Amino acid sequence: MDNTPTPSLSQRAMAARPTPYLDGLNAAQLAAVETMDGPVLMLAGAGTGKTKALTSRIVHIVSTGRAYPGQILAVTFTNKAAREMKHRIGKVLGDAVEGMPWLGTFHSVCVRLLRRHAELVGLRPDFTILDSDDQLRLLKQLIKAAGIDEKRWPARALAGVIDGWKNRAIGPDSIPTSDASAYDGRAIRLYGEYQARLKALNAVDFGDLLLHMVRIFQKHPDVLESYQDRFKYILVDEYQDTNVAQYLWLRLLAAKHHNICCVGDDDQSIYGWRGAEVGNILRFERDFPGATVIRLEQNYRSTGHILSAASGVIAKNGGRLGKTLWTEAGQGERVRLIGQWDNEDEARWVGEEIEALQGGSRGLPPFALDQMAILVRASHQMRAFEDRFLAIGLPYKVIGGPRFYERMEIRDAMAYFRLAVQGSDDLAFERIVNTPKRGLGEKAVQTIQRTARDQGLSLLDAAGAVVQQKLLGGKAVSTLGALVQQFYRWHDAILAGASHIELAEQILDESGYTGMWQAEKSPDAEGRLENLKELVKSLDNFDNMQGFLEHVALVAENESDTAGPQVSIMTLHAAKGLEFPVVFLPGWEDGIFPSQRALDESGLAALEEERRLAYVGITRAERLAIISFAATRFFHGQRQSMLPSRFIDELPPDDVEVLTPPGLYGGSYGAAAPQPARVEERAASADVYNSPGWQRMQSRGAQRGVSGFKTGRGPIIDAVATTVLAVGDRVFHQKFGYGLITALDGDKVLVAFDKAGEKHLMSHFVVPAAQADDIPF
Repeated sequence: MDNTPTPSLSQRAMAARPTPYLDGLNAAQLAAVETMDGPVLMLAGAGTGKTKALTSRIVHIVSTGRAYPGQILAVTFTNKAAREMKHRIGKVLGDAVEGMPWLGTFHSVCVRLLRRHAELVGLRPDFTILDSDDQLRLLKQLIKAAGIDEKRWPARALAGVIDGWKNRAIGPDSIPTSDASAYDGRAIRLYGEYQARLKALNAVDFGDLLLHMVRIFQKHPDVLESYQDRFKYILVDEYQDTNVAQYLWLRLLAAKHHNICCVGDDDQSIYGWRGAEVGNILRFERDFPGATVIRLEQNYRSTGHILSAASGVIAKNGGRLGKTLWTEAGQGERVRLIGQWDNEDEARWVGEEIEALQGGSRGLPPFALDQMAILVRASHQMRAFEDRFLAIGLPYKVIGGPRFYERMEIRDAMAYFRLAVQGSDDLAFERIVNTPKRGLGEKAVQTIQRTARDQGLSLLDAAGAVVQQKLLGGKAVSTLGALVQQFYRWHDAILAGASHIELAEQILDESGYTGMWQAEKSPDAEGRLENLKELVKSLDNFDNMQGFLEHVALVAENESDTAGPQVSIMTLHAAKGLEFPVVFLPGWEDGIFPSQRALDESGLAALEEERRLAYVGITRAERLAIISFAATRFFHGQRQSMLPSRFIDELPPDDVEVLTPPGLYGGSYGAAAPQPARVEERAASADVYNSPGWQRMQSRGAQRGVSGFKTGRGPIIDAVATTVLAVGDRVFHQKFGYGLITALDGDKVLVAFDKAGEKHLMSHFVVPAAQADDIPF
């Protein structure tokens, strides 16, 4: 017996109308549009027209009378995506699109729902939504009331823990025992106090919007059923990026009729660090039995070689549903691969290649600057490209963040350096006098400024006078006095010709600025630390700190916006959803990409996400993708050898054109025919290579024979042998000579030198005294 419901008269009449919106859809897209009943997973590869298929499906639902616009729930992740969807639907349906109140982001839809049912979670409908600054201010109040040292346990760290729980739809009353140790074991209690305070303020944060609605649906079946009946069709964009709370919310709404269509690509799930669960899309067929999976595999963006290269890399991932991208655009140019000596050479070569492509050489038609993009794994990689482009006058823009020298942490560090060089730099003093927090309030700063005016002094000297004259009381006078003495000491070191690289590290360390970011538990703290390391490393290109500061001042002067085309520089994460005719993918070295920090934290899951990031990067290219890597990089003032990313050897050889110059890694043709034995032989007698990293590489080389670096997996080859130091050890420093370690703090040491006095140093700048004669430099 056929249980298919008989269409109504209006449905039959509307179904008979012309459907021009279906014109131009390929077979898979058409199937995704016309499969109207039951759960549908639209597995849409990169550049396969998923937005067109999704919007055509909504239009088809309305045009065939299956549902009115107000009976369709369509959720996206960004306001931009929601506007784009609404615009496309409006071009076909006209004013009817204005009757789609439930088309928007997860958060915008949940705000509307929560205002209707706020009383069910103890709120009034006029609740306010706290932004991140308000949230941090409230958490700081709770931390202070609890007597917790906020310097050691920052409010941002607690905010991250709470946000993670809310992403998993976990309230204060249901924290798993495995999370009990979070935030020094005090997060659970503070989470409860935070939620109580929010309720008293009649406020919510962004995480609450989903959390409260999931709780309402779970505890009030009548409310849930009313919306299950209202939403006849549910459509979800970028399903691979949903977190647990979003997943539960969608499952609850779709549990009755199962008319849910999720669009996504498991191979582009790259936001695990902010709560996205790739398992949501991988489990779709289990969560919704009888689901129809439709693969969109015809790519409209890239050429055959680019797609084949991306597919070869992503095929190494185990947790994926699988699909094969293809195109009618022809094979096109092979992916180009080149290795350079270091990242400065890499930036120089990329600049030359951009100018060549702009001029129409390299066997291709000319490309405008805005048709080319540089996609890096981490923001600190941008510095070398920005410096190079400014030097040659190549217009560029940074997407998704400020330029390198405009970043907050870089400006702070530069202020420290400027004040150490020139004590009369009052603007620099004002910027860093209370960064990190030194207990110097507005009143203390005003006292310093008044003293400077009255006595005709710089702010730094005025601060010294304030201390001497005891114009401040309490803790402020001691912290200010210590800061002033530090700057006088750093200035003396500059005049004495101290190593400007070592001094830069010392300034950031002794001032507490590096420690401030090390204590910060927010997601961007690690990136800021990497940027600071890159800043210190950039000093190596200059003879002294003054020359470096002059260079940066000129760089800032030349950083003027231009109305013409500009090369785009951005991270791989920021590039998702974008496309460019030409894409440069630099820094493909193990430890940089894949990120060693990510691998250390999450193991295989992180490796697979890093591989998905490589897939995303390659598939941003329409005509030409260029991958590059460096043989060496500077770390902590030492040049260290790097291995090509493991992802390079996962590229299909037939789709890659190797441009690596001869001699890289000691081979005749670089990555094309590496000869690791030759570089190993050269290094065999140098103690600098007897490190764990070098031994790991030698071990791998023995296992794979003379083909060498082809399957290299080491993140970074250590350039300094690992040494365990202890208080009381005799050590040697190249500048200060022999001394005795009197204190240890992590990777920092206090050394009483025989002739130079006490010095605070990074531990890698000293070696045991017994090894002083063995240094191979």
